[in-house]
Amino acid sequence: MDSIPTITSWTLQQEIPVPDDITDLLVEGERGVAAFKTFRDSAVFTTKRLIVRDAQGVTGKKVEIYSLPYSSIFMWSSENAGGFLDVNSELELWTKAGHIKVLLKKGADIRRLDSLIAWAVLQGS
Repeated sequence: MDSIPTITSWTLQQEIPVPDDITDLLVEGERGVAAFKTFRDSAVFTTKRLIVRDAQGVTGKKVEIYSLPYSSIFMWSSENAGGFLDVNSELELWTKAGHIKVLLKKGADIRRLDSLIAWAVLQGS
C-alpha cells in the first residue's frame, strides 16, 4: 500500500476542547465530539465528519477548511510510537479521495484517535 500517493497529511499535537466557533460549520443534527490542536489551528471529529482547519499566511486570517465525511473512509491503520527515539504515532486513512496521513505528536493518544475513527466509520455500516 506504500505505492499509493498521499494527497495530504496533517499533524495533531494534543487533544483540546471542541472550539466554540466550529458550530458555524456544522449541519443540523451534527455536533463536535473531539478536537485536536494542529500546528496553527485544529482538527475536529464531529458525529458526521472530520473537519481540519488550516490557518494560512503570516497573519493566519486566511483559513482553509478540509471536510472528510466518514462515509468516504474505506480503511485505516494506526501505528503507535515505537519507543524512546520514535515519539510520533501515525494514522493512515484510505478514502474515496485518496490516501491521507495523520501524524500524532507525543501529546496525542493514537488509541483515542483509532477509537474515534472506528466509532465514526462503523456506526454508519
